[in-house]
Amino acid sequence: MISSNRWSNRCAQNRRVRRTAPLPRGDVRVRDVELPMTTTSSQPLLDSAFLRKLDRLALLTRRAMVGDIQGERRSPRRGSSVEFADFRPYARGDDIRQIDWNLYARMERFFLKLFVAEEELTIHLLVDNSASMDWGDPHKLTYARRLAAAFGYVALSTLDRVTVTAFAAGAGAQLRAVRGKAGALPLFTFLQRLQPGGAGDLLDACKRYARTAINPGPLILCSDLLDPRWEDALRALGSRPFEITLLHILAPQELRPQLDGDFRLLDAETGEAVEITADLETLQRYQRHLHDWQEAIERFCHGRGITYVQVDTAQPVEEFILTMLRQRGVLR
Repeated sequence: MISSNRWSNRCAQNRRVRRTAPLPRGDVRVRDVELPMTTTSSQPLLDSAFLRKLDRLALLTRRAMVGDIQGERRSPRRGSSVEFADFRPYARGDDIRQIDWNLYARMERFFLKLFVAEEELTIHLLVDNSASMDWGDPHKLTYARRLAAAFGYVALSTLDRVTVTAFAAGAGAQLRAVRGKAGALPLFTFLQRLQPGGAGDLLDACKRYARTAINPGPLILCSDLLDPRWEDALRALGSRPFEITLLHILAPQELRPQLDGDFRLLDAETGEAVEITADLETLQRYQRHLHDWQEAIERFCHGRGITYVQVDTAQPVEEFILTMLRQRGVLR
């Protein structure tokens, strides 16, 4: 398998450069077709009817995590809620109101009743806005922004904190943590204004985020993974106690390319060129290597406790959120 390849058509017309899923080094690579770009930010990311449906959802976590202030999520700390957790012996200075008098009548010893504390989490949203995401119909970056908006809104509805980081060339853009429904406006504004960047470095971005992130919690990574070092990037995130969900976003033209003829391909981020003949054999080889690549990512993620979800931008965002992610146990 080779590293990521970005694809473009330079035959009869001089068209823009994009990239596609990786193919094996030395094999032919399929060029990009010029497609209508749906990058406009004039329309809302999510309509009001969809937001009302999101109000009924919650982000699932596989393990309890410790937050800072009271929210609506289970924590390993003991606190005050309606959900019983355990008993422990009374010690001097404990609140006598927490003594279980029924247990005292049986044991003739004082025990305190402990309850599950409900505390907020920080939900980490990472959005790949590198050059490869600026392509497809439906457009990959637009789809990623809408997914991030939906996840963020669900988290804000349950009083969790949300932070968003976009990464392309350089340090990327970041929305610092917001909380509650009041945080929805700055969240949507940040994502609405997010524009595609230049060359991406997934590994550097993930290393930097793992090094600087505060309050590790659920982390949603929206990316096409068109980076040769995607494994190292995911390992970097896994070095911190994040609960990672990888949304692997590809456009239908990458998943099911409809091509025929001779093309010159250019890498959108490096300028590397290759000439190919796109025929039936080439497309079948492409499909095999695409399938192998996706399976390799799934095996890698499974072995590290990462939830891996393939995303086809041809599927409406609402359907993907309300059906696919609930089936996969990411949302409930």
